[in-house]
Amino acid sequence: MKDLVPESGYYYPNKMGRILLVAMEEVMGRNGLNALLNLVELRQFINETPPDNLEKEFDFSHISNLLRGLDEIYGPRGGRGLALRGGRAIFSRGLKQFGALAGVGDLAFKVLPLQTKLKIGVPAVARIFTQFSDQQSRVEEYDDHFLYYIERCSMCWGRETDRPLCHVAVGILQETLRWISGGLEFRVDIVECIGQGHKAGVLRIDKEPIK
Repeated sequence: MKDLVPESGYYYPNKMGRILLVAMEEVMGRNGLNALLNLVELRQFINETPPDNLEKEFDFSHISNLLRGLDEIYGPRGGRGLALRGGRAIFSRGLKQFGALAGVGDLAFKVLPLQTKLKIGVPAVARIFTQFSDQQSRVEEYDDHFLYYIERCSMCWGRETDRPLCHVAVGILQETLRWISGGLEFRVDIVECIGQGHKAGVLRIDKEPIK
């Protein structure tokens, strides 16, 4: 594949890279993932996933190139759908194990009012990425929604695009909200994307569930 994004020097911990690849295999199947890894020249991960540790060695460019490869193989719409499903699988596969969300599944948390759970849970996701990786995230709260900012983002790293590319983040947030709310679905919309020339990726999260 031509014009792959070069390594960025910004990293996720190996554990997050491992969760990502396991989640993508769950969504695409082993053969589909192997074809994608071959296409974007990440063949080192075909036979061996990153180690299960917090060393920051999984480069941002890996994410950007994997998502570009999805678009190449499945088209923009198919790639978007797989990225959303992959984001949901990333959360359920292991992101909820990280410290900031470790207590969110406890009984004491489950009996809190829904809006209190959202106030705790949404910023907790941002803290996980800021604490453990080079992705910089923060949350602002408003009356009826949150704005989730990604100020250094791997999903569109090194890419210029006419459409937003933050669909993995949408999937992660949708599944986070479903988990902490006990099964409810929430609307998560991409408002701005760095790949489209904005200063940060911005996602709007409605406080009221869809159903």
